Amino acid sequence: MRQLGQQKKIASRWRELEKEVVDVTELNSLAGEDPSLRPEIESEIDKISAQLDEIELGMAFSSEYDARNAIVAIHAGAGGTESQDWAQMLLRMYLRWAERRGYKAEVLDVSPGEEAGIKSAVISVAGDYATGYLKSEHGVHRLVRLSPFDANHARHTSFALVEVIPEAEAEADVDVRIHPDDLRIDVFRSSGPGGQHMQKTSSAVRITHIPTGLVVTCQSERSQHQNKETAMRILQSRLLELELVKRSEERARLKGKRIAAGWGNQIRSYVLHPYKMVKDHRTAYQTSDTEAVLDGELDGFITAYLRYSPGKEE
Repeated sequence: MRQLGQQKKIASRWRELEKEVVDVTELNSLAGEDPSLRPEIESEIDKISAQLDEIELGMAFSSEYDARNAIVAIHAGAGGTESQDWAQMLLRMYLRWAERRGYKAEVLDVSPGEEAGIKSAVISVAGDYATGYLKSEHGVHRLVRLSPFDANHARHTSFALVEVIPEAEAEADVDVRIHPDDLRIDVFRSSGPGGQHMQKTSSAVRITHIPTGLVVTCQSERSQHQNKETAMRILQSRLLELELVKRSEERARLKGKRIAAGWGNQIRSYVLHPYKMVKDHRTAYQTSDTEAVLDGELDGFITAYLRYSPGKEE
């Protein structure tokens, strides 16, 4: 039903655009007799052109998983408090981006830092083509700034890893069916903020998938049942990600191409000192408006990535 709904939206959009083209064509035929119609015609043509650009951008969604909701995981890199603060800044950035687009964003799990920031966080972003848009963010993000945690205000470089995973759909993804015998489920008391109830009861859940060794925790909800459901959602998406990686590696092996993976793949730098600049190293897209970017204005980077040919990265 979800897939059918998406196809209906696409068909409906083309029909609406076709009607707009017919209308502006008829209006244009009258412009010879009434030149005052020219500004209105030009405005309509600009609107149609903008819609066509957006549809063309949508053609970059080539993966069968691009249309799905996304699971976004953020991990602080080496550097202690500095990187943990950077991870929290990224968390806010993606929540603001989702809000700007009208997507529903939900924080599924957060591991607070010792002094400030977060060690890691997992959020769910629900909306049309959430994975397709957010896949541009998968990789290592680098921050350069004057440290607010350094008494000497020295310049520091911090790193954080962002993972973007399509949300699994149990009915559709046969490869990620989970057998109960493959799971070890532990419960424990929540840590960090959340009130006395969360900290005094064993509501937090840790699920270990024995065959793969994947471990998922969730402690953001008040009840053990809710945390278990959320942890299972994350585990299913992690298993789907593993399956996609396997397929990708097999295709690369058959094609004879070498895939680089890991923390060395720095995709974007955010420089706040000695100058202000955010630059994507894959597309060369950049802006000096760092405040807007950190407040969720990411569409320029996302559009540049979707229009960019991945083959240039090799």
